[in-house]
Amino acid sequence: MSTVSHGNFGLWRHPQDQTARYTDLRYWIELAALLDTGGFDVLFIADAVGQLDVYGGSAEAALRGAVQTPVTDPLLAVSAMAAATERLGFGITVSTTYESPYLLARKFSTLDHLTGGRIGWNIVTSLLDSAARNIIGRERQIPHDERYAMATEFLEVTYKLWEGSWESDAVIRDRVGGVYTDADKVHAIEHDGRYFSVPGAHLVEPSPQRSPVLFQAGTSPAGREFASRNAELVFVNDPRPDVLRANIDDIKRRAVAHGRHPDSIKFITSVGIVVDSTDSAARAKADELAAYHDLDSGLVLLSAVSGVDWSGYGVDRPIEQFHTDASRSILASVNDTDTRHRITLRDYVGGLGGFGGELFVGSAVTVADDLEAYAERSGVDGFNISYQVTPGSFADVADHLIPELRRRGRAQPQEAPVTLRERLFPGGSALLPEDHPGTAYRRGHKESGRFHR
Repeated sequence: MSTVSHGNFGLWRHPQDQTARYTDLRYWIELAALLDTGGFDVLFIADAVGQLDVYGGSAEAALRGAVQTPVTDPLLAVSAMAAATERLGFGITVSTTYESPYLLARKFSTLDHLTGGRIGWNIVTSLLDSAARNIIGRERQIPHDERYAMATEFLEVTYKLWEGSWESDAVIRDRVGGVYTDADKVHAIEHDGRYFSVPGAHLVEPSPQRSPVLFQAGTSPAGREFASRNAELVFVNDPRPDVLRANIDDIKRRAVAHGRHPDSIKFITSVGIVVDSTDSAARAKADELAAYHDLDSGLVLLSAVSGVDWSGYGVDRPIEQFHTDASRSILASVNDTDTRHRITLRDYVGGLGGFGGELFVGSAVTVADDLEAYAERSGVDGFNISYQVTPGSFADVADHLIPELRRRGRAQPQEAPVTLRERLFPGGSALLPEDHPGTAYRRGHKESGRFHR
């Protein structure tokens, strides 16, 4: 995240951590270059557009502990990072609740051009009341399921702009005839819906991927339905691998019902990794990092994303489930009577893994074995590696773990640059696949019954 501390609660105090440089463009360029040469597929950057003011009823604790505060716009550094890299993709979070689909479409088309087709959009609906107060003047955020209804129409607008507004051969660059674009091949989308009215044409000529790779996180019923229709890469988090597999299977079933192939969606989960040359060295490193962990900062973020003020709850009291209009999935792991009595706030945010995420500690061989076993049990396709310190956590993975994963055929080689979609779906196209609903808005798309507009 473009902030000092996101999920690594308190670790900004570690002498090796450089996240306080987050306002320095060189920090992002150096990090991207490390990930690019180190064999990572994507730099994923989260975002939120409100203060974290649920814990204790104010933003004081978030400001004091640098918990996701202050935070800058993650989109603005991407082009500089792209110029310093060749293969690395960029997954950037932007909310459908507080953005205009017309403007967002232009931003992502621009970045897709400037990155050579290496951009992805993490679609979120936002969950902070503070964002609603400051952006749209509402005391509380829009209700959870209505936000997803808005997001569904938002995606329809962007599909029309990205996929259908400009024909693939609209730009002809005829120097002799003096015609750059064939105006007959640029079309107004004439969208007039419940939430959005966008009559005109897209402002940007077709980019390498046209539509960015579509990321999504959220395992509530509304979130799973949205993912099954739209997402290509889904973040699924739960400390129980069997529940992860059940959520993955459910989204795949829903995708098939919408006419998509079940393998058209990849699934990843967040994990923490502490790796070194030996198991004992890795354990010693993890113990040293854990000394900087701040439980209160974890409660600040958990309060914000769950919509529940945990400041007076008691960190060793079993967590109860609360119905809120914030994240419906963040506390899903306590919605189980067999599990509820043993999961406390200390269990959930008291360690380096954070929010119930798995922490893998050991040598490259040990961690690779554990990741393979976890993937086999849970059904995930890959991992979103959360850091303890930057750039050190990523450098350790690049130096120790990725060579071992490559030896096993579990990480991609340093191949020629391709688009992000081709990197995530080898053998596929740079464009949305034919079974994706967004393709129904392409000019000349043959009628398919289910998806034709």
